[in-house]
Amino acid sequence: MDKILNIDQAIKISKKLRAAGKTIVLAGGSFDILHVGHIEFLQQAKNQGDYLFVLLESDETVKTIKGEYRPINTQEDRAKILSSLHMIDYVLLLPRFKNDNDYDNLVSEIKPAIIATTVGDPGRKHKERQAALVKANLVDVIERIPEKSTSRLAKLIFEKFNL
Repeated sequence: MDKILNIDQAIKISKKLRAAGKTIVLAGGSFDILHVGHIEFLQQAKNQGDYLFVLLESDETVKTIKGEYRPINTQEDRAKILSSLHMIDYVLLLPRFKNDNDYDNLVSEIKPAIIATTVGDPGRKHKERQAALVKANLVDVIERIPEKSTSRLAKLIFEKFNL
């Protein structure tokens, strides 16, 4: 089966995995230009359980959060890249969510045992709320690596080419 899923497929698969006693780990982000910080985060997230589901933000959401020149790669391209990584079991294509309730409802349907995050994650409060909703553990799997960020790489590219 394909590793790139829509919401309905992800909910169906997560129900089967939970019924089989498997531990689902949930991680999320933009993953615009994949770099070593992403790889370390995703590997440490996978180490927390049996199956790693990655929630992949829509192009519209990335643009809103990161700025008008982002994402550099489309959601479809980002999903293909992520799905090629051995530690990722499933990539879930997120639509443009309107509010936190949309995320909360999705997490409630998937019901992960673990929600993986980084130390200093700006969305930590939201992830704490979601973990409480489904009685999951919120696990800081890695420290942020400031010099290893997509925003830093994008800035360097834009500066180099005077964009």
